[in-house]
Amino acid sequence: MQHQIPLVTTIAAALASAWVLGVFARKIGLSPIVGYLLAGVVIGPHTPGFVGDVSLAGQLAEIGVVLLMFGVGLHLHVRDLAAVKGVAIPGALLQSGVSTLLGLAIGVASGWSPSSGLVLGLALAVASTVVLMRVLEDRQLLATTHGHAAVGWLLVEDVLTVAILVVIPALAGTAGADHAGASPGLAASLGVAMLKLLALVALVVFAGSRVVPRMLELAARLRSRELFTLTVLAIAVTVATGSALFFGASMALGAFLAGMVVGQSPVSQQAAADALPLRDAFAVLFFVSVGMLFDPGFLLREPGLVLAALGVVVLGKPLVALGVVAALGYPLRTGLVAALGLAQVGEFSFILGGLALDHGLLPAAGFNVIVACAIVSISINPFLFGGLEPLEAAIRRRPWLWRMLGARAERRGAGVNAASALAVQGHGGPLAVVVGYGPVGRTVDRLIRGAGVETVVIDLNLETVGALAAQGRLALYGDASHPDILKKAGIARASHLVITLPHSLNRGPTITAARQASPSCRILVRARYLRERAELEQAGADLACFEEAEAAAALAEVLLRDLGRDETAVRREGERIRREFAEEA
Repeated sequence: MQHQIPLVTTIAAALASAWVLGVFARKIGLSPIVGYLLAGVVIGPHTPGFVGDVSLAGQLAEIGVVLLMFGVGLHLHVRDLAAVKGVAIPGALLQSGVSTLLGLAIGVASGWSPSSGLVLGLALAVASTVVLMRVLEDRQLLATTHGHAAVGWLLVEDVLTVAILVVIPALAGTAGADHAGASPGLAASLGVAMLKLLALVALVVFAGSRVVPRMLELAARLRSRELFTLTVLAIAVTVATGSALFFGASMALGAFLAGMVVGQSPVSQQAAADALPLRDAFAVLFFVSVGMLFDPGFLLREPGLVLAALGVVVLGKPLVALGVVAALGYPLRTGLVAALGLAQVGEFSFILGGLALDHGLLPAAGFNVIVACAIVSISINPFLFGGLEPLEAAIRRRPWLWRMLGARAERRGAGVNAASALAVQGHGGPLAVVVGYGPVGRTVDRLIRGAGVETVVIDLNLETVGALAAQGRLALYGDASHPDILKKAGIARASHLVITLPHSLNRGPTITAARQASPSCRILVRARYLRERAELEQAGADLACFEEAEAAAALAEVLLRDLGRDETAVRREGERIRREFAEEA
């Protein structure tokens, strides 16, 4: 007997095609998301061959949206935004506003209603945090202050998108009422929507903060992994569904609020760990379902519309971000990282566009534009980041462009740098230069000063440099790979240069510049992987401390102490492990 299993066949086709095209995309250096979207196109109704059930795929996508938004709420911490609020909040607001106006202009020029153009602009304004963090990690920029600013910028955009998800149903209700002649007014509809939102927030945040942690702790005490995972999933899906059914809000908003409540629980880390595999699996189905709605023929029918929207994403947004960062007086590299990170659209654009499509605020052509822009922009984004250093160098070679984009940040640090440089020149004792003032840098700096050697700290965090200068310490704002910065720090007479940065982007040029300025200076470097040894030695480093080796030795030493071995044997084994790693390198 032949069984009718459209749900199973759709899931099987979606996962299989997503795996094949996701692997292919990753192999050629693209984001797997590009492969997932193309997989949806392959099994969608607009291409020949097998056609999945679009309706069922859309319902599966809803679960993907719920889990994606639940994860955002779970990991969103106010302190993360506070650390970069000076650039992230004004930058995200200004860039989103300009991008929205550009999208509105494109929509109106294409004959759409102003509300449809507005939705298009809002969808193009927001970028994918998932894509950004993957690219930053690949480029070893995630742990830098520039990477923190870019991620904070996108987190602010995520919060703005959540607020927009509340407004869309109200806009749709107003449009429907106006069409019917009732015309209650946008303000009244928004007022009702806001009252419902406040009631939802009050119920989820205040009541949920008392009920949800108890549910999670109860499941944790039962020591059943399955029950705990079920509890997390039940909270996310139930709150999201209840938000839509009883408060008229989007499921995405309900899931976001549920994630924020769970994030305050003592067992939130385990909740995040259990939700991650489910989120990833359903996120793949979400991207595949988005691809199923895309009509490839639209590219041939409306190439001008797609190119105009793509221009907003890869040119308009980055230029606005560069201008905003420069105007706020932040370093050029911060502006470039933020600009390149914003040159793409992703999951939040799909969520926003899909909700507007369901409410009749966005035509099918508008959703096709968003998907086309996503496929192209996510594909080229890693390659754009590959040009970060050449682009920065090109800007520095053009005085008028450098004055416009980077000079103000340099002037902000000029007073501190001048005072520190004069202090270095007037200092006659032993000197060491420390590059980077994170946790490792602070520890190294303390030990060196404890030995009676003065230190000069070089860091790209202007607030850190300013705080050290206020304490009477010698600190310079700047990129240590530039010879002028090292010269001002006194590298010519420094006995040691200690590079404590974990990323390797500017490490090689810094070593080379220091070695040329001071052949006798002893250069010590922090590195992550043993495979970096040859590169560091070739650049001129005297000694590298590898996190990979130290972690293995430290774990072995702790284990041996737990097993009762004497301290001499513990130290001997740790040294043996370090030697073995050094020989392997």
